[in-house]
Amino acid sequence: MNQANNGKWAVLYSSVTGNTQMVAGRIAQAAGDADIFQIADMPKDLSSYEVVAIGYWLRLGGPDPKTMSLLPKVHDAKVVLFQTHGADPGSEHAVTAFARAAYLLGENCEILGTFGCQGKVNPALIERRKHSDPDDPHVGEKAQQRWKRAASHPDEADLEAAAEFVAQMKRKLSLRQKYLGKF
Repeated sequence: MNQANNGKWAVLYSSVTGNTQMVAGRIAQAAGDADIFQIADMPKDLSSYEVVAIGYWLRLGGPDPKTMSLLPKVHDAKVVLFQTHGADPGSEHAVTAFARAAYLLGENCEILGTFGCQGKVNPALIERRKHSDPDDPHVGEKAQQRWKRAASHPDEADLEAAAEFVAQMKRKLSLRQKYLGKF
């Protein structure tokens, strides 16, 4: 496990529409001492970071392909996962995606927490879905209503929730150090 005690965060993200990039920026800002990288530009060695925050958008119920390639390379780290998606918050689709990401992480990673929020759906995907098989569960009136709800996200409330999430993770780390220091 990464024993770095410097409090510095690495915030890594993959983004197509800008949703995940926006959340990554707020997470890095809230973390204070943080370096932010697109996944393609991340350093090979993450051992100097106390926390590695990994953000991604969802594709086929899991992390996007770039993130799927990254996750097995992250090892011996305290990890925070964050995702943006067109699904409704708390939906089975959104929750299961965290499990799929966690499963792909490299050896000796500890997941400190997860954060997810809705994000606008890529317009090209919406256009393709409009011409899909009508039996596809991702089309139809319910899907169009979900796309409409997602279109205004992430919003300022989502970004504030991301900042509060970072504060919670920092408290968790602090309490853990205090607790472990007693033994």
